[in-house]
Order: sequence, then C-alpha cells, then structure tokens
Amino acid sequence: MRRGRFEQAEGGTLFLDEIGDMPLELQTRLLRVLADGQFYRVGGHQPLKSQVRVIAATHQDLEARVRQGSFREDLFHRLNVIRLRLPPLRERREDIAMLTRSFLQKSAKELGVDAKRITDDALQRLMAFDFPGNVRQLENLCHWLTVMAPSQVVEAKDLPPELLAREAPMLRTAAAPTEAAGPAAEGIAAAPAAPAAPTVLAVSGAPGAPAASAEVEPAAAGWLGGLQREARGLLEAGVPDVWDTLSRKFEGQLIHAALELTRGRRIEAAHKLGIGRNTITRKIQELGLDD
Repeated sequence: MRRGRFEQAEGGTLFLDEIGDMPLELQTRLLRVLADGQFYRVGGHQPLKSQVRVIAATHQDLEARVRQGSFREDLFHRLNVIRLRLPPLRERREDIAMLTRSFLQKSAKELGVDAKRITDDALQRLMAFDFPGNVRQLENLCHWLTVMAPSQVVEAKDLPPELLAREAPMLRTAAAPTEAAGPAAEGIAAAPAAPAAPTVLAVSGAPGAPAASAEVEPAAAGWLGGLQREARGLLEAGVPDVWDTLSRKFEGQLIHAALELTRGRRIEAAHKLGIGRNTITRKIQELGLDD
C-alpha cells in the first residue's frame, strides 16, 4: 500500500508549488479531487475521501495561461478562492534590512559560528540591488557573506562580485538630489550591468565613491567584467544553479591562490583570507580541493 499526498495530508494542508507548470493530464486529476474530494491510490480500485486544505503557488500569470489553453479554466476557478499576491523583493525594498539580519542569524546558526553584523552602507547597497532571484537570492547571499566576509562586521566592500559589479551606475547618481533616489535607484538597479571594464574605471573618481575605490577598481575591473560575462552566458544558456556554480568557482580560486602563496599551509592561508581555520578546512572538503 502506498499512501499519496492527499491521503498523507488528511485533516491538514497540502501545498502545491508552481501549479502553473502542472501538465494538463495532472490538472484533470487534481480537478476531480477538488471537485468531489475523492481519489484513488496508485494501482487501487476503491475511491478514498479526504478533507484537505489546498494552497497553491505560482510565478505564472494563470489568467494568461488559461487564455493560451495551457491551464484549465475550471481548475483555475476552483483554486482561485482566496488570492494573495506576494510582491517581488524589488517592490518591497523596506523588507531587505530585516530579512538580511534574519538570514545572517540563520546562516550563523546552521554553520555553528557567531552571527555577523552588517553596516548601514552595505544595507543601502543591498536595498539598491534588484534581486532578480528574489528572496532566495538574498538568503543565499547572506549565507555567502557568513562564510566569505573577512570580519564580523560586513561592509559594502565585502559584498559579492555580482553586486559590486553594479556599483558603477549607482555611483553616477551619488550627486543626485535626495528626493530622486527612490525611483532613480530602482530604475538603475533594473538596467543591464555594464558589459566592459572601462565603464567601471570611468566612475572610479565619481562623487561619493569610497576613497579606496580608485585604487581597487583598476585591478578588479578585468576579473569582475569576466565574471559578469561568464554569469550572463550561463544565465542566457539556461544553466541551472548558476549562483552555486560561480560561488564554488570563486571560493575555490580564492582558497587555491592563498594555499599556493602559503605553500599549502592552511592556517596561514586562512589568516590571509580573513576566515577561520575550521572554515577553510570545511570549504576545501566541500569544493574537493584535496583531490
């Protein structure tokens, strides 16, 4: 006997994620269960009844999919009883600070380390970012900061490369009037990032830029541009888990460079990178650098 999801959820709630991607054949079966509360086990012949609250979620425009014929209209109306819209993170930037602190606490607890704090300047950079990956991207970013930020206080310069690569358009607005910051910042965050290094260099002396940026950007522009092109190519090709793929490569290159400089001495390499001894050991194992 194999109990299905509706049977397991008897008397409770069943959450159906990405309902808009459900195949038409499965939509028909789901509609039947929602309509009469009955279902069959796989291979079974006796109908079973179930009392289950159904919550469905999707990033799709279901009305449009109904018009296209890829989603059943009768199923749409069955599901569309109480409808909630959760706006993307870029439409509720005021939540970013709270979520960032929460995710930093969560990551620290998972990794067994002290939670890191974040400066107001770094938070402002995060709030100006568009977060195409939504809340999940912010959570992954906080996990990255917990591992990679060199000190207990996260500063703007500690933010990951894909966010720093978008500093150029933001720096150009540093001298703009305060009242224009909201819409302007949002529009700039949504604009395509600069494709080439000269754009970054051109603003290294822009008003409001950090004092060290003129020294760091000429050296960093090349690899940041290369990273951006690599990320864009992977995204356009539809490669899954781009964040994890590039993060692993980035971390691996950092650790490899430090170990090469210290001739394999891990404690010294960890000290140069600004991370703990246990952290570098764990990352070496995770990234397969022992091989």
